[in-house]
Amino acid sequence: MTLSTARKSSEVLEYLQTRRSCPMNLLGDQQGPNHEEIKKMLEIAARVPDHGRLYPWYFVVFDGDARRDVGALLREAYKIEEPDATEDKLDLEAARFLRASTVILVISRIRMAKKPVWEQILSSANACYNLSLAANAMGYGANWLTEWYSSNAAFKTSLGLDERDHIAGAIYIGNVVKEPEERPRPNVEDLTTFWQAGATLNKGAAYDPEKPCNPAKGFSFPDDFR
Repeated sequence: MTLSTARKSSEVLEYLQTRRSCPMNLLGDQQGPNHEEIKKMLEIAARVPDHGRLYPWYFVVFDGDARRDVGALLREAYKIEEPDATEDKLDLEAARFLRASTVILVISRIRMAKKPVWEQILSSANACYNLSLAANAMGYGANWLTEWYSSNAAFKTSLGLDERDHIAGAIYIGNVVKEPEERPRPNVEDLTTFWQAGATLNKGAAYDPEKPCNPAKGFSFPDDFR
């Protein structure tokens, strides 16, 4: 295997410049990856920056009947979150993983090492992105989501996650029913500063929401990690 560290590739550049998440309403559940393809995707997902070689993540794959079976856990967890939910709503939440052929949870697992927690979390985010890119490159649409169940304690416990685990993303993978349209992208100049003494940093103020909310909701660490 020839490693790629500084190898020019106009094809890779074009691919990255045009990549697009597939909206869930355009993602199908009929033609999904087989287990060999999933294994290759996960091997690519694992090739990410990882300070200390801690591998601070792991994968949980749902395909076939497992997508339906996990619905019982989703239903019970949602009942705890929303006690007044109707049966129709519970049925809807139980079917979440049926929206694509394959759903892969990327779990950020904090390794009890000297490397910073923040760096470990960032590594798991890279794994999510690499997994999405791998799925695209193999001809599948992908969507990286973090929905209510990602921070739901009951659901996480029912899967076997513990206090060191956070769901970094649910990667939904399937056939593309229809090619999506482009969405707005930021003006990179608003987010970039070529530093010099006295420079004012471009922090993307134009992209701050008009009605701020608490982005830390549903995310916490045990005191030992602080």
